[in-house]
Amino acid sequence: MADFWRQTHWLFRALFLVLAMLLLFTRLLPLSHAPGTLPGPDVLICLILAWIVRRPDFLPMPLIALVILIEDLVLLRPPGLWTAIVVVATEFLRSRIILTRELNFLVEWMLVSGVMLAMMLAYRLGLGLAFVPQPPFGFAIVQMLWSIALYPLVVGLSRLIFDLRKPATGEIDNFGRRL
Repeated sequence: MADFWRQTHWLFRALFLVLAMLLLFTRLLPLSHAPGTLPGPDVLICLILAWIVRRPDFLPMPLIALVILIEDLVLLRPPGLWTAIVVVATEFLRSRIILTRELNFLVEWMLVSGVMLAMMLAYRLGLGLAFVPQPPFGFAIVQMLWSIALYPLVVGLSRLIFDLRKPATGEIDNFGRRL
């Protein structure tokens, strides 16, 4: 039983839940949301994408879906649309882990930036097809550009604080499984 809790998978999943709830709590705080101010980055999406590219086994799809669905419900977004888009994007990146393992950081950043832009466009298209009111396009672009600019910082902090790195090509875990 003690070996079960020593596995780093469970520690990182619990850490992700804590960080996600902390980020959601800070988004709910009334900190200078005056009209006309620039939107902030979506730090949770940066965190999810950085961890998926680094160690996809630490974030299972149901955990990501649950966290984003809770965020949808709390932030009063249409439930499920953003969740589905995030799940598709993370599974897209997860399926290319062999490719992203060999990429240098600049190419990885461009790949993640393209995925973020595609997520934003798919979300706006889904809201537009359902005739749901949405923020102006410029607002969404600025938020996505902030998120893209913040991605290297999230990756760097994840590496420095949590020692979250890409596994080497032949690396194995404590149980002899290939990473």
